Amino acid sequence: MIRFVNAKINIGLNIISKRPDGYHDLETVFYPVGLECGLPHQPEPFDDILEVTYNGGEVSGCRFQFVGRRIDCPPKKNLVVKAASHFLGRYNEDFDDLSRFGMFEITLDKHLPDGAGLGGGSADAAFTLAMLNEVTGGHYSAELLNRMAVKIGADCAFFLENRPCFATGIGDILTPVELDLKSYTLLIVKPDVYVSTVEAFANITPQRPKFDLRFLPYMPVRDWKDNVVNDFEAPVFARHPELGALKERLYESGALFALMSGSGSALYAIYEDYEVAHAEREQLKSTYPEVWLFGM
Repeated sequence: MIRFVNAKINIGLNIISKRPDGYHDLETVFYPVGLECGLPHQPEPFDDILEVTYNGGEVSGCRFQFVGRRIDCPPKKNLVVKAASHFLGRYNEDFDDLSRFGMFEITLDKHLPDGAGLGGGSADAAFTLAMLNEVTGGHYSAELLNRMAVKIGADCAFFLENRPCFATGIGDILTPVELDLKSYTLLIVKPDVYVSTVEAFANITPQRPKFDLRFLPYMPVRDWKDNVVNDFEAPVFARHPELGALKERLYESGALFALMSGSGSALYAIYEDYEVAHAEREQLKSTYPEVWLFGM
């Protein structure tokens, strides 16, 4: 079984309060981006490619292979490894018949950038859970898979839903919203800047939002600029001013709306005119090697 693993962007991100457990309550709209969501892009590749197979035999277990973009973490901390270990451990407790599958082979061809705010690692983990559930017979409900996903990462559960959602809590409480950007062109730029999520949260000041993101689908995209914010932008732009300059450039190029995704460092822009977006992508390529265009 092979699947293309998509990313997400955050349309607005409000950090509401710090919780007693050390996490933060937030509000955001997750929007999926990639081939799995019906958004063709230029150039290839963008999506991760995940393959899950099993080979019956006397030896049971799980082998991992990682190719493509280098993943800068030890294997035991890789979210695909964590997801597979959690799922197979739970499955063995519940059904005690993993031996009939023999050896699971999981291969990740990595293309989505890390430290970008696009949720690539969380997406890989969520797809791993869903694919293992499918190849082992689909015994677990969507609710149970969601519970597994939240134990791995706050936004993992979104990639099981994989449609536009208003998210609260730590990003794990999801409510689908009717939001469709397929008539627009989306441009994503990943500068050569790494933003640590831990660092970003350490410099954030929680506050109540001025705009309720649940009303986002009812507001024209061109009006988002004056109402929709990402609370991470102020501290991250202060530390990396080139990101703030890039956002201004995207607006100057004709974007209706531009924002940093998650805690960064990727920025995205929404255009009404494909040709304008395409021209900006051609200009950006000379400075930023990773620029993708979605839509037609």
